[in-house]
Amino acid sequence: MELGLYTFADVNPEAAAGERGRDAAERARHLLEEIELADRVGLDVFGLGEHHRPDYMASAPAMLLAAAAARTKNIRLTSAVTVLSSDDPVRVYQQYATLDLISGGRAEIMAGRGSFIESFPLFGYNLDDYDTLFSEKLELLLAIRDSETVTWSGETRAPIQGRGVYPRSLQDKLPIWIAVGGTPQSVARAGYLGLPLAVAIIGGEPARFAPLFDLYREAARKGGHDPATLPTSINVHGFIADTDQAAFDQFYEPSTAVMNRIGRERGWGPSGRAHYDASTSPRGALFIGGPERVAEKIVAHQRIFRNDRFLLQMALGLMPHDQLMRGIELYGTKVKPMVEQMLAHSPVDAIAK
Repeated sequence: MELGLYTFADVNPEAAAGERGRDAAERARHLLEEIELADRVGLDVFGLGEHHRPDYMASAPAMLLAAAAARTKNIRLTSAVTVLSSDDPVRVYQQYATLDLISGGRAEIMAGRGSFIESFPLFGYNLDDYDTLFSEKLELLLAIRDSETVTWSGETRAPIQGRGVYPRSLQDKLPIWIAVGGTPQSVARAGYLGLPLAVAIIGGEPARFAPLFDLYREAARKGGHDPATLPTSINVHGFIADTDQAAFDQFYEPSTAVMNRIGRERGWGPSGRAHYDASTSPRGALFIGGPERVAEKIVAHQRIFRNDRFLLQMALGLMPHDQLMRGIELYGTKVKPMVEQMLAHSPVDAIAK
């Protein structure tokens, strides 16, 4: 199983207007250091999300990943996610094909609708077209990925008549994942199209998401695809420190501040320490603790989902950079070997996919 990280490169949304550039510059520098360390300690994947808000720096993930590509050797570099509905599939493909060339074939695209809607009015799209935009743009992106010369027409973009899209990726087919937050229709579409699936699990009991993986694999069979050949991932929140208590304490304030800020926007009630502590339990959504606790929880959930990839969002909110670096070091040097050893001693039957 691949183990990795993802982030949206959080910055301080309360920073004064004159400080925003300096704040973002520091976060960009720290981000590249974090990706370099993740590569050095043997993690498999680093994902960078896309948002267009004052609390996140990463509105152009491909540029940051390209900078990381020049400073790393082995780690795969993916968007997490590309908000495809409000972007141009031609440019998305060109950017990630270029990243693939720079990185020596380590690029991926994780396409999704996005968890916020700011990009729609920003780029002139109507939210009434939410479903159509994603389905049409995914269709076009796949057409570009699969063929150098493209002929395509739809309702949401000007047609393309026999035009080539360049550069081409180094990988024969640039990997395109579908990322979802739990919508069954999106899960079924990914399976039917034979595309890898990433499921974001940021609340509740993760085990409740198991039916989505069953739905995905059944849709894949109906689409003529072998589910055993289609990778799946769970993307979760969590943190690793030298001890369980240190992890619980260090992650609490930054992560709770983020969730409460988003909650105020969406009408959720405030969250406190009791809710947080419940989420850190073996059945909770937060993967937090010392290396052994986190490794055991990763493996326990791999038994449930049969997932091929696990991505952890540790850089949630204003986490101190030194704590993140220590967490990444522990993830690669302690957690990853433990997970590999546990799975080797009790492997999951691949047919179960």
